[in-house]
Amino acid sequence: MTADLIETLTGQIDTVFFLIGAAIFAIELLEAVFKGNLKRRKIGEMIASASTQIPYLLVEITIMTSAYGLFYIMHFGLIPWALPFTWWTIALAILIADITYYWEHRIAHEVRLLWTQHAVHHSSRDYNIITGIRFGPLEGVWSLIAHIPMALMGFPPELIFLGIISVLAYQTWIHTETIGKLGPLEWVLNTPSHHRVHHGSDEKYLDRNYGGILIIWDRLWNTFQVEEETPRYGLKRDFDSQNPLKVWFSELPGLGRDLAGAKSASEAFGYLFRRPGWTPPKP
Repeated sequence: MTADLIETLTGQIDTVFFLIGAAIFAIELLEAVFKGNLKRRKIGEMIASASTQIPYLLVEITIMTSAYGLFYIMHFGLIPWALPFTWWTIALAILIADITYYWEHRIAHEVRLLWTQHAVHHSSRDYNIITGIRFGPLEGVWSLIAHIPMALMGFPPELIFLGIISVLAYQTWIHTETIGKLGPLEWVLNTPSHHRVHHGSDEKYLDRNYGGILIIWDRLWNTFQVEEETPRYGLKRDFDSQNPLKVWFSELPGLGRDLAGAKSASEAFGYLFRRPGWTPPKP
């Protein structure tokens, strides 16, 4: 097995889940048309979600393509132990990438600086396949940092990318209300039902179901919540804009105001690295 074969497999996985997502999106559109639900607002939300790919891809092309070279530098210049290209290392890479994604995702909810980027994904009041491509411009930076431990374990860059793409591609199809609960699969896999909970702004749904492919990590680390009623999608605060610029940078103005009003370095640190909504303790 070679690096070229791994790269081909990565592309095939991405393509398969893209086609699945496209099929579900077509069903969503047809359903909305027949039910008369394809309103101007829904179309506006889809356009706003799709527009986030503009800054996201610009950053990926101009900055992150070079930044991911770090994995090659580490693998060929710093790490003397290297895992081979085999079917078991492929399976292991995807499994560890899935665990990594759980913690990458969870920390992005718990650290305000990271939340300024991930909140973009949560800011839509609608929930459909197009929501799945709604990304903050700099989300890739945190993803790169979060996967450095995989390089230290000896995974070749091609296997790291395979793991990252597999976890992200899998999640394409779960951004839908068209698919209900899936019986026994709900115990093991992240499903549309589980991910609808994750996008809910209801109190009991907040910060739940972080998993990528497997939901067992949420069950293991006590962040699991079953879907009981249809969530209210979007941010907990009142944000309902479809203006692309406001969607791309929705959290930055608030963070800027808080930093400008910080009375000490510790307060500034708190605004940057504590949970979203943190305020300094009263004297």
